[in-house]
Amino acid sequence: MNFEQRERVIFSGTYERTLDSKNRVTIPSVWVEYGVTEFQVVPSSGGGDPYLIVLPPWEFAMIEERINGTKRTESEKRLAIRAFYSAARQVILDKQGRMLLPEDYCRRAELGSEVALLGAKSRFEIWNAERWRASLNRNAGAINSILDEAGL
Repeated sequence: MNFEQRERVIFSGTYERTLDSKNRVTIPSVWVEYGVTEFQVVPSSGGGDPYLIVLPPWEFAMIEERINGTKRTESEKRLAIRAFYSAARQVILDKQGRMLLPEDYCRRAELGSEVALLGAKSRFEIWNAERWRASLNRNAGAINSILDEAGL
């Protein structure tokens, strides 16, 4: 996929899905149509609600560039890159547009049978659906304020 094609890949929308007993989730057909079949999955880090970050190959590669662009020491950068790459797992869509999520990542993100897939422009996230709705409600004031400032 060339740069122009990648620029047209925008993961947007919220889609509620069911995680089956094998930890497979069906990706929205509008996202499947981009033709990306291989992703890297990384658990969210830091505080806050747990969820999974799903990155297409070019976005995954850019993370290292961003880390190297920080003002941290070379040692700290290597540590962060090592931690990031070691936390990532490759997932591939099957012919039905399903993604098989690692069992331990599903536990870590506290995913139940109902999940929400959230578009986040160049990547998407997989949340426990109930937790996502609660997060939206909890943060509605801040979200509305920012959107208002942005003219939306």
